[in-house]
Amino acid sequence: MATAKTPPKGKHRIFIVDDHPIFRQGLAQLINQESDLCVCGEADDYQGALRAVPELNPDMVIVDITLKDMSGIDLIKEVRKLNRGIIMLVISMHDESLYAERALRAGARGYVMKQEASESIVQAIRQVRIGGIYVSPRMTEQMLSRFVEGPLDAVESPLKALTDREMEVFHLIGEGLGISEIGLRLHLSVKTIGTYRERIKEKLNLRNSTELLRHAFNWVENEREAKQ
Repeated sequence: MATAKTPPKGKHRIFIVDDHPIFRQGLAQLINQESDLCVCGEADDYQGALRAVPELNPDMVIVDITLKDMSGIDLIKEVRKLNRGIIMLVISMHDESLYAERALRAGARGYVMKQEASESIVQAIRQVRIGGIYVSPRMTEQMLSRFVEGPLDAVESPLKALTDREMEVFHLIGEGLGISEIGLRLHLSVKTIGTYRERIKEKLNLRNSTELLRHAFNWVENEREAKQ
């Protein structure tokens, strides 16, 4: 579902994609308080965003990683195909150490955790608006350290070895979805999802589907606890 609004002329037009109505409302209020920014529309899912963005042609799209029907990473890639001039910014509750670089590689210009102060969100919007890249100071240090010293395999999460699609399947397994449900959500065949599961088990050194389910479930639970 998507909604459009008529923005005042001369303002930087922002489209919000998030499946939590309360967060969308709060973020819209925060943005609309700024004299040079305004929200021109909203969507709660991938399909709604893809229908609305070409019509509204916003200056920026703010997207969450987890949407009802597809991944925010997929949406970033698709919007970039439609119009590379649209700036993409991720605001998500997911751990930036796992998702920030994925989002940047997909075409986003910044990544902000939802629990950050409102000032940080506005700062991120302004920084990417003028062509910069925004991540937290902690994430900046990690990325620079990896650039200078190379990857520190001993301390990095094994989940970083997963591709974007494998990470998405892993997350949905942890949410309790079966192969058929994941296939429907991602518009992929059961066979393809099965292939992803096997790759995930191999990369995470898991012996069977039970270990995969337990590992994915524990990771999702830890993510939820970290956000509280």
